[in-house]
Amino acid sequence: MRIIPAIDIIDGKCVRLSKGDYATQKIYNEHPLEVAKMFEAHGIEYLHLVDLDGAKSKHIVNHKVLESIASNTRLKIDFGGGLKTEQDLKIAFNSGAAQITGGSIAVKDPEVFTSWIERFGAEKIILGADATNEKIAVAGWLEESDQEVMPFIKAYQDKGISYVICTDISKDGMLQGPSFDLYRKILENNTEIKLIASGGISNFDELPQLEALGCEGTIIGKAIYENRISLKQLENYILGK
Repeated sequence: MRIIPAIDIIDGKCVRLSKGDYATQKIYNEHPLEVAKMFEAHGIEYLHLVDLDGAKSKHIVNHKVLESIASNTRLKIDFGGGLKTEQDLKIAFNSGAAQITGGSIAVKDPEVFTSWIERFGAEKIILGADATNEKIAVAGWLEESDQEVMPFIKAYQDKGISYVICTDISKDGMLQGPSFDLYRKILENNTEIKLIASGGISNFDELPQLEALGCEGTIIGKAIYENRISLKQLENYILGK
């Protein structure tokens, strides 16, 4: 299972929110590149980079942070937050993103999102299936849609999507454990999906449990920043120790 630390960006700084609430913003480092280099130094190969300013303003904002990390590390970066147009995607890929994540756009403008899959290829496009009460949330989690998680994922799987990041918003940033039942249900209903679990990771022991469920990757944020999981533990896990 791939270990994918998260860096969330507001005003160019590394922050974390609780349940996606911008009012809960906590700054952990004013220099995201420092954080990214620290991850890389511990054998981590992947990074989940979220442009929270972009999510709010509905277009890419922090692409310079992406460019800085991509050009100064070897991390394979998936980038999300506010990507609404093909121009946004071109900026993200030109700035060094290996993959991009689309959430709100996949709900509100499925034709555009489907065109991205066709244009850039399914390997480069991740479906963001972020949910509250198993209903997909949009607009930086500020709105709940009427779409249910399972059929939402299945519809895009039929269109070629293989990578899915699923965040149970009620768990995100709360350090109370991930949504095991939701992930189990998704994997039982959508075979062949490369499911990346996100939200709620609180301690190292949860990682083997997610791997046993069949998750292809897991995104870890606040648990690292609050020292609930050490980078040395992650390094050993990656090395298979």
